[in-house]
Amino acid sequence: MRKTSLVLLGAAAGIALTLVATHPPGSSARAASADTYRQLNLFGDIFERVRAHYVEKPDDGKLVESAINGMLSGLDPHSSYMDAKSFRDMQVQTRGEFGGLGIEVTMEDGLVKVVAPIDDTPAAKAGIRAGDIITSLDDEQVQGLTLNQAVDKMRGPVNTKIRLKVMRKGQDKPLEITIVRDIIHVRSVRSESMEDVGYIRITQFNEQTNDGLKKAINDLQSQISSERLKGYVLDLRNNPGGLLDQAIAVSDAFLEHGEIVSTRGRDPEETQRFNAHPGDLTKNKPVIVLINGGSASASEIVAGALQDHKRATLVGTRSFGKGSVQTIIPLGQGNGALRLTTARYFTPSGRSIQAKGITPDIEVLQEVPDEVKARTETKGESSLRNHLKSEGEEQGGSQSYVPTDNKDDKALHAALDLLRGVQANSAFPPNPKAAVPN
Repeated sequence: MRKTSLVLLGAAAGIALTLVATHPPGSSARAASADTYRQLNLFGDIFERVRAHYVEKPDDGKLVESAINGMLSGLDPHSSYMDAKSFRDMQVQTRGEFGGLGIEVTMEDGLVKVVAPIDDTPAAKAGIRAGDIITSLDDEQVQGLTLNQAVDKMRGPVNTKIRLKVMRKGQDKPLEITIVRDIIHVRSVRSESMEDVGYIRITQFNEQTNDGLKKAINDLQSQISSERLKGYVLDLRNNPGGLLDQAIAVSDAFLEHGEIVSTRGRDPEETQRFNAHPGDLTKNKPVIVLINGGSASASEIVAGALQDHKRATLVGTRSFGKGSVQTIIPLGQGNGALRLTTARYFTPSGRSIQAKGITPDIEVLQEVPDEVKARTETKGESSLRNHLKSEGEEQGGSQSYVPTDNKDDKALHAALDLLRGVQANSAFPPNPKAAVPN
């Protein structure tokens, strides 16, 4: 509540300063306040007329919620009101754990299709396979539900049962599988030994990400000897972002010192700077970061920090350009929360990424199949209605396609070839002498 009060006071002071030259002392603030109350009275008048005369009796709660959402969406695309359920869902997502089955799913022809069961989860242990089609949940047909509705039904309290009907290729009849829910940990970090290169993919920044990164680095160092290890590929493509503190921690894992990011709000006194601590977990091995048009927010913080410090070479296409920070403000029991844009963030060199994105050191475009071209071009932050304006020239969209088969992944192959010395580029390895001063 303190932050909200400060914002309101700042707004009032700003209005007073613009009017002081033409009005007696104090009159401008009183006039602004009176005008605000007149507008609030107008809102109350319209609200009552809608309640009294709309063709069907409206839901008062929905009317108020719609009015709140209209106010917030008029500010920028990332400020919003979350009702109690949306707030709980957001907390589940950022915690990275929930009571559920442990399957990654998508919607296909109105039915839920299993992308893959997560290892060591109830779904995997019960025999759920990639490609299975889920047709009913506890005898309720999936057809007609949205994907989110189906996922909500699969999640639930630990140690409770759910019965699935599954269609499987090669089976004439549906399978009935009963699964007992358990705590599911969302794997935001995946790693793979690619002979002499450690590959690390981060899909989102939740509360588990930094621990997952540490484990991935330790696993790779145990699989590949220090003498053989040529370096690391950090894949942030199509990572939409997440928690600021996790982006800072991930950046810190690759840096010995220096600023990682700063956040600057309306009040200069609230500027915050976050710095790295000694200790590079990768022992200063070369790093290449993969980014594309789907890399946003926390992903851009990591990419920008490693690029400015010349700790990594960025390969791929320009990132999304979401350079703003949202603060979550709980509104009391049962009232949900306010997601409010409170600051812009800046890379160590002072770059604002807002509506511009980060340009890779080496651009690599993928060959995109015709059937998916329309779905793999990201317009970027600058295309969003009411987006915060850029400090400088704004940039448009960028390619966001990532091939499903590694053999077709040109950006990944470029990274591997650079690390192995198969191809050369002036941007790799980066020159530490050109890094931002610390």
